[in-house]
Formats: sequence, structure tokens, C-alpha cells
Amino acid sequence: MRVFDAAQLSNAEFGEILLCLRSGGVVGFPTDTAYGLAANPFDPGAVEEIFRIKGRPEDKPILLLVDSMAMAHSLTHIAPAAAAVCGRFWPGPLTVVLPARSHVPHAITAGSGSVGLRLPEAPFAQRLMGALQGPVTATSANLAGRPTAVTAEEVREQLDGRLEILIDGGTLPERGGSTVFDMTAEPPRVLREGPVPRAALEAVLLGRLA
Repeated sequence: MRVFDAAQLSNAEFGEILLCLRSGGVVGFPTDTAYGLAANPFDPGAVEEIFRIKGRPEDKPILLLVDSMAMAHSLTHIAPAAAAVCGRFWPGPLTVVLPARSHVPHAITAGSGSVGLRLPEAPFAQRLMGALQGPVTATSANLAGRPTAVTAEEVREQLDGRLEILIDGGTLPERGGSTVFDMTAEPPRVLREGPVPRAALEAVLLGRLA
């Protein structure tokens, strides 16, 4: 496993990371909540590799990161209520589950017809999506059933020998992951409460939560 320092990343190293992803590889990288596994969500082989790396069943959906509302619109149908929630909490630690457009791969949605999206407050992730001009996967960089990783060393301890490249972004502030909010349900419901509390979501939606 090659480890690159996010704070001192050279153009050549960044080019190597992009080549890896464009060739169907998977890269460990820092987000604003935990270390994740970046891959091209539209490359079936790359998505398969994520499941292999994590030892995770293929019947679970995979979170995607986006770098803008425009990119989110390209993947999902965003109703006014969802636009209000995203406008309030993005960029930040909120994953919103929304109806997936028909071209979003089955392996990403796990056949659910929905996709979890997040716009992170994470410079490296933003730079990566800008260069790739598309979303990246961001499922947590850990073995299935193990705790999420908040340091590159924790990723290495779990996934050494399984990953080609790891980006060291230092120690991340929290281990809990993002809040996950399902807006395909009516009324919407919190699937996992994290840094964005239920009360804050209720305030935006005037209390309309399950």
C-alpha cells in the first residue's frame, strides 16, 4: 500500500491517484467524518472491489459523495423539501437518501431504487471529484463489522494488502459517521443520528419527521 500525505500531495502523486481510480482501482481517503473508500461508482469492477476489500455483502447500498447540488441533481430527483434540507446542511455530515435516477447502478442502490448522497466539507474529496468530474463512493474504509477509521494508521491496520493507495489526512474529528436521513419515506425518517441532530432536521421540515 502506498501512502500519500494529503497536506503535501504533489501533482504527480495526485495524477497517480486519478489514474488508479480511472483504471478501476479503489483509494482510501479522508472525508470530514471518517476515512472512506473512493471508487468510480459507474465502474462495476471497481464497485465489486469495494465489497471484496471490506468483506461486505453485496446487498447493502453504497454512499456517494457529490461536490455540488448540480452533481446531486444528476443522480437523483430532489423535491423542494429535500432541497431545503441539503441547502441547510451541505456541505457537512448529513447523508440524504433520495430516489435514484435510472442510470445509477444497481450495485450502488442494492436494488432499493434510492441512493445516499452527501456533499462533504473535505478539501481532498472536493478536489478529487472536481478532477474526475463525477461522484465517488465513500463507504467507510474498514472491514465489515469493524469500527470506522479516523486515522490513516487505523485504515492501514485493517486494510493493508487490500488497498493500492491510501491518502493520509491526519486524525479526523469524530468516529460516528454522518447522520443518515431517508427522504424517500413519508414522513422522512432518521436512519442514523450523528453530527446533525434530529431536532435540527425537524426545524427545517417544521416537525414533519417519522
